[in-house]
Amino acid sequence: MEKIDLLTLVSLIVAVVVVLKLRSVLGRRTGDEEARLERYRAERRQQEASSASSDNNVVAMPRRDGAPAGPAQEVAVADAEERIKEYPGLDADVRRGLLDIAKLDPAFDPEGFLRGARQAYEMIVTAFAEGNRKILKDLLNRDVYDGFVRAISERESRGEQVDQSFVGINKADIVESEVKSGIANVTVRFVSQLISATRDKAGAILSGDPQKVKDVTDIWTFSRDISSAKARANPNWRLIATQSPA
Repeated sequence: MEKIDLLTLVSLIVAVVVVLKLRSVLGRRTGDEEARLERYRAERRQQEASSASSDNNVVAMPRRDGAPAGPAQEVAVADAEERIKEYPGLDADVRRGLLDIAKLDPAFDPEGFLRGARQAYEMIVTAFAEGNRKILKDLLNRDVYDGFVRAISERESRGEQVDQSFVGINKADIVESEVKSGIANVTVRFVSQLISATRDKAGAILSGDPQKVKDVTDIWTFSRDISSAKARANPNWRLIATQSPA
């Protein structure tokens, strides 16, 4: 009986030890699982955000928060008008046009608009030199896009290639603004610097200079529908006209 009791006692001790070991491994969280799960969730959110941004090449000119409805709308309009009245370097006609835009879209901000216009200008100039039709299609209206594509196609048919480096924009000023039938049009004069040269099939330079910085002035008009709340929900402006300085 003493042997049986001793064996039983040893077996019980072994069983208890095994149970405790299994519980320590399988029955309790260490905290590392939660950390791994949180890292996985963060990576998924980052991937989704990156995918969403890569699918949209349209430049949204930065704006302030959307305008509220009701009495707050009047306050928002007054604030927008004050910003425009205080914005430096605008002549009287341009200021009136921007005020007309603010009456329909109190979220409009001249400074934010110009930041976005600068970004759009660089993207369009670079895409045209590279012959990137996809980016151009997202940023131009139909007529301007067709004109750019014709020029690219003619260049490609001759076997020519443009070597270009965008140095920067020295100045960007709003020179015209208006609202017609709920459509806002804002014209900007850009003064930029480029290094550009056009080469033939053999690589010989046809025009430009790959070693020289050139000053370039362009006058571009951007347009956006602000006729209704639904239209204003889309913050994107498109290039609708280009011209050279007189």
